[in-house]
Amino acid sequence: AKGMDNALAVVAMAEHGGFLHAPDVYMDKIAVGGGLPDGVVDLDASIADNLKNLAKAKGGRVNELLVCILDRPRHADIIQQVRAAGARIKLIMDGDVSGVIATAQPDAGIDMYLGTGGAPEGVLAAAALQCIGGQFQGRLIFRNDDEKKRATKMGIADFNKKYSIHELAHGDVMFAATGVTNGAMLRGVRRFAGGAVTHSIVMRAKSGTVRTIEATHNFNRKTYMG
Repeated sequence: AKGMDNALAVVAMAEHGGFLHAPDVYMDKIAVGGGLPDGVVDLDASIADNLKNLAKAKGGRVNELLVCILDRPRHADIIQQVRAAGARIKLIMDGDVSGVIATAQPDAGIDMYLGTGGAPEGVLAAAALQCIGGQFQGRLIFRNDDEKKRATKMGIADFNKKYSIHELAHGDVMFAATGVTNGAMLRGVRRFAGGAVTHSIVMRAKSGTVRTIEATHNFNRKTYMG
């Protein structure tokens, strides 16, 4: 509604049971890209230790790392800890799905994603990393008993469980996204008289194939809801 960067239209698919049925609550998240030792970062480790381990695995120094964080008041402590450890920070206003995916895209320059955001978005981000490679951990955050009751009805039994990427999304996962507004991963919709151009990405875990699609839509020949 504000026309800010990183807005996406996203869909992910898998076989029945391939995704965690996540309630609409917050999730604490940490993500890094592919090609790294398993467990190089851990949601239960300190931010300083995670940054040290990641820098060592990448053969660099902590002050060379760039951490992506949603710009929210609730992340003030995380931001302070990252800065105290010596890493650089990229704050984004919205779009934590694209922020997580950016860790697996070398051109984006993002080494780690940290912070809390929507749990369903966490599942979507995990699905994308299953397709292109990366590590992700998440833990549901409950603010009141009503959220816990809703989660129980959706099959959540352990309120403190730390979910691995494989517990969030597994099997023959497919992921697709189209840019709504411009972002690091995709360009936004570009309108012209009688049509629009869209920029999309489609991935599949089974094959590891990633396709980027630029499509020109002619509204004179197709139904347009707008």
